[in-house]
Amino acid sequence: MKFMVKIFPEVMVKGDAVKKKMIRQLYFNLKTLFERTAVDVELKRFWDKLEALCSDDVSETVRQILIKTPGIEQVLEAQQYPAKTLDAIADVVVAQAADSIKDKRFVVRAKRTGTHDFTSNDIERYVGQRLFDLQISAGVDLKNPQVKIELEVHQDQLNLIQHRHKGLGGFPMGTQGEVLSLVSGGFDSTVASYLMMRRGLKTHFVFFNLGGAAHELGVKQVALYLWEQFGGSHRVSFVSVPFEAVVAEIFRTSHETYMGVVLKRLMLKAAEQIADQMGIDALVMGDAVGQVSSQTLRNMAMIDRVTDKLVLRPLAVMHKQDIMSLADRIGTREFAESMPEYCGVISQNPVINSSAKRIELETNRFDLAVLNQAVAAAQKIAVDEVVENVNATAAVEICHQLGEAVVIDIRKMPLPERFPLEVAPKLVIPFYELNQKFKQLDSTQQYLLYCQKGVMSQLHAQYLRDQGYENVRVYRPL
Repeated sequence: MKFMVKIFPEVMVKGDAVKKKMIRQLYFNLKTLFERTAVDVELKRFWDKLEALCSDDVSETVRQILIKTPGIEQVLEAQQYPAKTLDAIADVVVAQAADSIKDKRFVVRAKRTGTHDFTSNDIERYVGQRLFDLQISAGVDLKNPQVKIELEVHQDQLNLIQHRHKGLGGFPMGTQGEVLSLVSGGFDSTVASYLMMRRGLKTHFVFFNLGGAAHELGVKQVALYLWEQFGGSHRVSFVSVPFEAVVAEIFRTSHETYMGVVLKRLMLKAAEQIADQMGIDALVMGDAVGQVSSQTLRNMAMIDRVTDKLVLRPLAVMHKQDIMSLADRIGTREFAESMPEYCGVISQNPVINSSAKRIELETNRFDLAVLNQAVAAAQKIAVDEVVENVNATAAVEICHQLGEAVVIDIRKMPLPERFPLEVAPKLVIPFYELNQKFKQLDSTQQYLLYCQKGVMSQLHAQYLRDQGYENVRVYRPL
């Protein structure tokens, strides 16, 4: 199988030196991803595209990597044939495409590069005539064909396009610098992080733990998912900051109407310190104008005054419905909907037009030593070490043998069908349905939760235990 990788247009309009650098970075990003997934791919770099050659048995893995890698506009899936003359090209197309035009209107579109005694238009006319002469089609239609036969000819090589796949777009990862994204695991912060990654920004994650162990597990899981799907060519960090003492100090010193704004300011201030340690210039937040009281223009302006860092808000003018639709498309919706939540600071009659003088007063009351201690106690791990970290610090017992327990496969569909777990007895309940359906199960039975890496099963086992269910543990087959 051959994949022809078309580069994001904004890359192609750059100056020659910048364009060359970006395409080279994309090439090495893909090499890293292919090596990490252990697939054998021959990757070629040209001035305006990349090509990936692989066997059919790994083509689906290669396809998924290509369409989820920043910097790629389009992926063309093609079969490659030796053919240099018009007759040779037409012979291949007739043999491969004749069945597709039976009783249908068709058109031939060709692109030629190299040294030939014919043009792209010549190919289209000659091949089109050969197909028409078969007298099996409904005719040629240049404007609204039912079948479009696409081919590219480079020197003595014919590429017959079979499928086109839309890529992620954006710039190659590693060409636009690094950011630190404040994540809570919900819809907004995960979509904001994705948009940064799609733009080619190496995106690290910082989570402010307000008191929930299960919440931290959930955020680690979605951070790992985002990294694996869209940013796996570069190692990034996950930083967890214990914020319980900060919340307690807010309750002690802040007026209830300003608690939400003060919390956001303190999160930014802490994130700034962590970003300084990591050499990062910009912070990312999932705020959308007017969504909640802390996200009015005035309040966001007052919040941003606490830091000298550039604060990016990619969702600023997006509607909630659009954010949720995007979360659904990139696969984070189920994570957000099943995320255990904890909010220790809910303002009563929250201010929507905060005063600079009042903000300064509230800030002066807060003991910044508490914030500094929280930052000093922050834990940083590489995102690709999340599985190892969660399993090493597992709060819920991990079992390697079934005993009398029933296994519940909580993986997202269609994974349980494509890669079935061969154990019995077994139930299949996707993690986003587990909290609702678990209460309907036999309470006298022991259950073991299973997922591919053990992070999501650990999260939901902990969450169920927090609700009083003691008959649940985690299953990790040897």
